[in-house]
Amino acid sequence: MSTTAVSPAVQNQRAAGILLAVSSLPSRYGIGTFGQTARQWVDFLKEAGQKYWQILPLGTTGWGDSPYQSFSAFALSSYYVDLDILRDQGLLTSEEIETLPWGQKPNRVYYAAQYFHREKVLREAFARFRENSSARGDPAFTAFQEKHAHWLKDYSLFMALKRRSKGASWLDWEDALRFRDEKTLSRFRDKLAGDIEYHSFVQYQAYTQWESLKAYANSNGVSIIGDIPIYVAMDSADTWANSDLFQLDEQRRPIRVAGCPPDPFSATGQLWGNPLYRWDLLEQSGFAWWISRLRACMALYDVTRIDHFRGFESYYSIPAADRDASGGEWVKGPGLSFINALNRELPGANIIAEDLGYLTPEVRELLRASGYPGMKILQFAFDSRESSDYMPHTFERHCVVYTGTHDNPTTLGWMKTARFEDVVLAREYLGLKDIREGHWAFIRAALSSVANLAVIPMQDYLGLGVNARMNTPSTTGGNNWRWRLQSDALDSGLAKKIERLTRIYGRT
Repeated sequence: MSTTAVSPAVQNQRAAGILLAVSSLPSRYGIGTFGQTARQWVDFLKEAGQKYWQILPLGTTGWGDSPYQSFSAFALSSYYVDLDILRDQGLLTSEEIETLPWGQKPNRVYYAAQYFHREKVLREAFARFRENSSARGDPAFTAFQEKHAHWLKDYSLFMALKRRSKGASWLDWEDALRFRDEKTLSRFRDKLAGDIEYHSFVQYQAYTQWESLKAYANSNGVSIIGDIPIYVAMDSADTWANSDLFQLDEQRRPIRVAGCPPDPFSATGQLWGNPLYRWDLLEQSGFAWWISRLRACMALYDVTRIDHFRGFESYYSIPAADRDASGGEWVKGPGLSFINALNRELPGANIIAEDLGYLTPEVRELLRASGYPGMKILQFAFDSRESSDYMPHTFERHCVVYTGTHDNPTTLGWMKTARFEDVVLAREYLGLKDIREGHWAFIRAALSSVANLAVIPMQDYLGLGVNARMNTPSTTGGNNWRWRLQSDALDSGLAKKIERLTRIYGRT
């Protein structure tokens, strides 16, 4: 039976966790999955005295492989469906899955192999599933479809139509489909019925495997911190099926899009390209779509980290035709009315607010009023050009501290690439003699701080350098989202060292 998850948002309790994407788990098939290796990882967390496993978004990814640009805010990636579990169910054979080229280097994710090969084997599994259940149907599959119908029907149709159009964005579909003419949709629901059911089957398998893995983690005292982007992708089932909720014109083209303004790190800012919400219409419905989204997250995770929380107070709006973010402007968001709706409709929701970036007094006040803990990043603490509230001695208990996140270099990578003056400040503050031990100094600073929760990326516990960075913001391709943990890294000696430090600082 699952244990009851306790969020740092609702209880003043010291705890520790590790950040590791599911994609970064070891496996034989080019990417981490919800299978046996994930359970071995949970065993490692338990041995290491960790109460939390923080992951990245689990959604199905498109161009660029970013988990923050997904085809659905609700669907799980088919890449995480464990093929060995399907084999054990008699839906695949060892020959079908082991003879395909999944990639040669175990320390890298091979997205191309996933794209070209995974659908092939999953369709073979689906064909056997239909053969096995055709005479009587599958009650569990039927129940899953009914439970998730509010998003699954549109998503499965969207993916079937996307395959029919050879992957083209829905913005480039014929008008009848782009505008969701009901007669046309009905015709394609019949025409593509088999393909639609396939995508529902993949979600059924993904959800079933994830729920089993989460139950295993909870039963071992480990709670899951999930992660959701504030925005959805333009090319997503959500935008296509709910176009009235986004800032689109009469042709369903974006009017204004999301991003970040220019700053010392980027002269032209960041142009994300996500469609912006029509918060006025969302508010008229009591923020129903967002409530539904977060309710789904509460079922999937024990705690939910909301990316770019400051966008609820005010968001950066860029004309869709612009080629960079320099011409954008700040626009007021839904603010406290949205937060009050969440807390009213989802009482006790365990939420972490990613409150990084340009923070105004209004953003800080919204965070305070929400009751959600914010984030502290130690790599941000040592900017020698200005004072910082990321220094551990400035923390309040109600926060979550990280050495760095998926968008930062590893700590050893930071020690080698940061400004000289910043590294000097970090060494002075931490009493660090040897920068080769910089990751342990940062880890101790995080664990010893008063922050209720300390989360350390696994790369830092392993003492890895620049090549183990998970993502570099404002870039695509390259090594982004590709780093993987090697199976021999999960040794008992490291677990005992982590557990000892966690215990010393009162977090077990």
